Amino acid sequence: MNEATIARQSLPVRGTGRVGTAWWGMLCLIATEAILFVYLIFSYLYLGAQSPGSWPPDGPPALRLALPDTCILLLSSAVLEWGKRMHRREHRRGTAWIVGLALTILLGAAFVGIQGVEWSRKSFAFSDDSYSCAYFTLTGLHLLHVVAGLIALSVVLAWSLAGRFRGQGYEQPRLAVLYWHFVDAVWLVVFAVIYLLPRIG
Repeated sequence: MNEATIARQSLPVRGTGRVGTAWWGMLCLIATEAILFVYLIFSYLYLGAQSPGSWPPDGPPALRLALPDTCILLLSSAVLEWGKRMHRREHRRGTAWIVGLALTILLGAAFVGIQGVEWSRKSFAFSDDSYSCAYFTLTGLHLLHVVAGLIALSVVLAWSLAGRFRGQGYEQPRLAVLYWHFVDAVWLVVFAVIYLLPRIG
């Protein structure tokens, strides 16, 4: 009769990679934020369906700033993904990763600046009517998520410059990239609902 063999190693306290606590925490955060945006978009569409007049009241929002702003945000995601993939090929020397992070932060900051300019040119204020409230709430909440993403990427950039991610198994850069892609994906939906849908309907 064979005796049972007990492995002499400590039990894993936390997983790594896609079974890690941080990974699942980020997925739960993204799921929660996605549901929040779903509710806000539903509210926007419901208010539009119940509006006695035209929706938006002044016609579809102009694309003069919103379209280039969207392209900038999409470019930032592409640059960040390029930096992440080059980081693997460079065996974590980090040059392309740092360049990709820095360019993404600059592009994200440009997005925030252009969004601020667009807000300042609006002929309505937050409390004017239901459309203005819905517009500023939806775009403003997304803008807060962009700022949060920029802060996360800035911290990761500072840590990268300090040489913190030279080894294997660091989750913070991957999670920051995942969050930034989520923010970009949300903007595509917001852009389609606010700027494109009124031109179709």
